[in-house]
Amino acid sequence: MRAFLPESHLFRDRSHAGQELAEALQHLADLKPLVLALPRGGVPVAFEVARILKAPLDLVLVRKIGAPGNEELALGAVVDGAEPKWVINQELFNQLAPPPDWFEKEMQRQLAELERRRQRYCGGRAAPALNGRCVIVIDDGVATGATVRAALKGLKQSSPSRIVLAVPVGPRVEIEMLRTEVDELVCLAMPEPFIGVGRHYGDFEQTNDEQVIDLLARAQAFATDTSEARI
Repeated sequence: MRAFLPESHLFRDRSHAGQELAEALQHLADLKPLVLALPRGGVPVAFEVARILKAPLDLVLVRKIGAPGNEELALGAVVDGAEPKWVINQELFNQLAPPPDWFEKEMQRQLAELERRRQRYCGGRAAPALNGRCVIVIDDGVATGATVRAALKGLKQSSPSRIVLAVPVGPRVEIEMLRTEVDELVCLAMPEPFIGVGRHYGDFEQTNDEQVIDLLARAQAFATDTSEARI
């Protein structure tokens, strides 16, 4: 199927990756899943999955909560949704012992940013309700797995009936670690050595905000179950 691609390119672009991922997810179509993309690169992949499975498409938005004075060091994360959730690295939190009200203030600041981004991408459309739903979480690939792990932990708190993580490519070690966070994990390729996600795409041009907005708007036309996906 991929004979025309350079050996290191598993996928022509994100749309091609999404089409192949959808083929591997066909068994979930009867569960009327909700497809959630990690923006921005996950959206073109997820769009194809949602189109082929005739499923509603939305976003899972995640913001890291960095440590005081070192924002690159993640103490936790907040995950957007009908009822936003937060996760925390309790061991690191106890070790750093930030001021008493610091975490709450930082969480509110990141929640405000999540709301701004949802307004930017989705307009006035509310975040989807996940309780009792089969949810497919999609990105264009996994590198360290930190962002998607935070997203999965947050989503679990909303009590979906089933969480499926689906990615085109990722390193075997990280994929196997993420497998413990979900009910099912689909990864099309785990090349070794793993150098980076973009290495396995012929076209890995950055997805911009306008493309995200356009794809989400177009997805409304083919989703057959949007009434159940909203609050």
